[in-house]
Amino acid sequence: MTVNTDYHSIKVTIENSVAWVSLNRPHSLNALQEEMMTELLLALKELNRDSTIHVIVLKGEGRGFSSGGDIKAMLTMDSEEQFQGFMDMISELALTLYSMDKITICAIHGAAAGLGFSLALACDYVIAEEGSKIAMNFIGIGLVPDGGGHFLLKERLGAQKAMQVIWKGEVMNGQEAYSLGLIDKITAENKGLEEVGKLVAQLTASPLKAMKESKFILRSTKVKELKAILDLERESQWRMRQTEDHKEGIKAFTEKRKPQFKGE
Repeated sequence: MTVNTDYHSIKVTIENSVAWVSLNRPHSLNALQEEMMTELLLALKELNRDSTIHVIVLKGEGRGFSSGGDIKAMLTMDSEEQFQGFMDMISELALTLYSMDKITICAIHGAAAGLGFSLALACDYVIAEEGSKIAMNFIGIGLVPDGGGHFLLKERLGAQKAMQVIWKGEVMNGQEAYSLGLIDKITAENKGLEEVGKLVAQLTASPLKAMKESKFILRSTKVKELKAILDLERESQWRMRQTEDHKEGIKAFTEKRKPQFKGE
């Protein structure tokens, strides 16, 4: 077992041909801010170049996988240039994870919301515990999904159903998300990593070269569309940040109350 100690906001452990990548800001429910995303992107690119690694497991430390983008950090972004740089990093992270030359698994426990859920959907397999709280909930603060959320939901649900899920923004448990087709397998509470271990053992005993070749064939034809949607998300997110509904959504979030939206 090899543990990479170069990171602060993530942890990387390598066992034989499997890399375990953990989001490691448990005090904030692994909210994604610049440092974590920078480290995660660097780690994924490094692992993708490593020919000895065949499977990557993405998971979260503490009480949940990820509560999504760090709202407090985003509130400090006053300039469009600063915000667009942040969105560019989100786009690169989503593209990298989606198109990796590895088999990727996301293990969800607790919260997997917003950008955190987008990253989960970019993986090849998504396994979640029954009591998970899964949501594409950008609408709750007057924003649109990012991290390729529109594309990734459409891939799993079709455009019409994806749109309705985005509009509702409701929190689902593991069973509800599984019934919709948003995740691939549900497990009992505290059994998620055990189930991931079984899948890892199955994969490492499989003809992985052929599996990765099929992944390349299916995903390479979709990368252009994902890039286009990421561009649209970046542009839309900046416009939505200027709306009265977004300002009300943020105010309600900080005041821990239900927002009063006006469609403005």
